[in-house]
Parts: sequence; structure tokens; C-alpha cells
Amino acid sequence: MFGRRFEPPMTKSFSKTQKVNKSSSSFSKSSGVSKSRHEPRQHRRPATATSSDVHMENGLSPTGTLTPSIVTLVIGSDQRIFAAHEDVLRASPWFQQALSNQYMEGQNSKRIHLPDEEPEIFSSVLEYLYKGDYYPRLIHNKRRNSWEIEQIEDDDRGSKESTVYHHGVDGDVLKDTVVYCTAEKYGLEELKRVALRKQGLQSGIQCSTILASARYAYANTPDTDSKLRAHYLALIIRSRNTFKRSGTMQLEMFNGGTQLFFDLFVALCNHVDDISTTQ
Repeated sequence: MFGRRFEPPMTKSFSKTQKVNKSSSSFSKSSGVSKSRHEPRQHRRPATATSSDVHMENGLSPTGTLTPSIVTLVIGSDQRIFAAHEDVLRASPWFQQALSNQYMEGQNSKRIHLPDEEPEIFSSVLEYLYKGDYYPRLIHNKRRNSWEIEQIEDDDRGSKESTVYHHGVDGDVLKDTVVYCTAEKYGLEELKRVALRKQGLQSGIQCSTILASARYAYANTPDTDSKLRAHYLALIIRSRNTFKRSGTMQLEMFNGGTQLFFDLFVALCNHVDDISTTQ
């Protein structure tokens, strides 16, 4: 069950032994960046799901039914109201704890406040919990034996769907990055894998959005995370000819002060070392 209304509004540091080429398998060869800016977004497709859509393999009751216990979730600064079955939320260790402690407002009132979450992202998390994926879905191409993101008829709309406005950074970041970080928070490991795979299939994203998303990823993943961070390091190195001409990149590195740029330096050194040893 999802929000009553939907409005539009994304660690482990690289060491010398961690080669960037070993960490980039989540990217497609066609992934790339674009320096052109997107037009302002219009409307996003709301996520929809009902209990009949639930995938039983997601850990629901053995009988394939849901208990009638409903949890109200108050999301974001606008206090958007969502509702979900308690059984579904308990697939997350974070919500298991939340439903057992101070977040509860009494025996008959189950309400959780999440003021820092983005409603659009939380809608995607709920959609995953009910349906095993979130919009746009991953599609397996049997002929090519590869994964693809479902096609959106309007290409311009498709590019808008890849990003989301995040109030915390006051700008656009890649939606799949925010989903990954949210899944990290809620302990949803499979959702992290889905979000990471989708990121590797994105292309045509402007440099400023990639850098904003990389900063967000570093700020919202633990130091033990080597997946999402490696994704961005590999992407920047692979698209280095674009980034070295980017005024945004120049300004980012001038400001500096983040782990991202030290990791990028180490990854570039490893990349050069790899090239030298193969010659």
C-alpha cells in the first residue's frame, strides 16, 4: 500500500591493492556521461502496488497471506502519509527494530515518522518490498543474456526518471544512488544489488549530477562499502576525457576536502599501474 498522493519533487576506501578494473563489473560498456543539462522535470510516474502483487518469495507468511496489521508512515518534511502491512516492513531489520521500540505510539496505533526521507524514494522502497523491484524495472534480455532497464516510450521522460530532487542536497542526484543508500540504512541487501545494477545501465547523465551523486554516496555509505563508491570511481575514470574538460569537476577538486577525491587519486594510480604492467 502506498502514499495517498504522489507529487514529483540518489565504505571502504580504495587501497593500492584494490584495482578499479576489478570493481567496475556493474557498469555496461555503453554507460557514459553528458555535459548537457536536463530540462525541468514534469511529472513522475507514481509507484502502485496492491497486496495481490506481493511476491511470496520476499519472506511473507507461509500461507501467502498478510496479517491485517497496518503501519502508518509519515514521510518527509511535507509529512506525506504512506501505509504498509507490518509483515512487509519486517523484511527490513531496521523496521523490525522500529516496530518493537520507541517508534510505536501505543498498542493500537502503529506510526513511524521519517522526516529525512524523500517520498519518491520511500515509494520505491515500498514498491520493492511488495513487488521485488521498483520502477523502472530490470528486464532480463534472454537473447543477449543481459539485464536492461525497461524501455520508456518518451526518451526525455526516461532521462528525468533517472534522477530525483533531494532536499538534503538541494539538487538532483541519481535516483538509484539514493535507493541504494536507503537500502543500506534499512538493511535490504538485495535492494542494494538491484539499485547498483540499475546504476550500471544508466547513460547520458551530466557531470554535475554524477559528482553530486558521488558526494551523496560517500556521505551516506559506511567506510566498509566498496560497491557504490567503486562504481563512481570507475565511472569517472572511464569517462575521464569528459571530466577533465568539466568546469564542475575543476571546481569540485578545487574545493576538495572529501574522501572521494583521495580515493579517486588512488584509483587513477592503480589504473595507470595496470596499464604499465600490461605493456
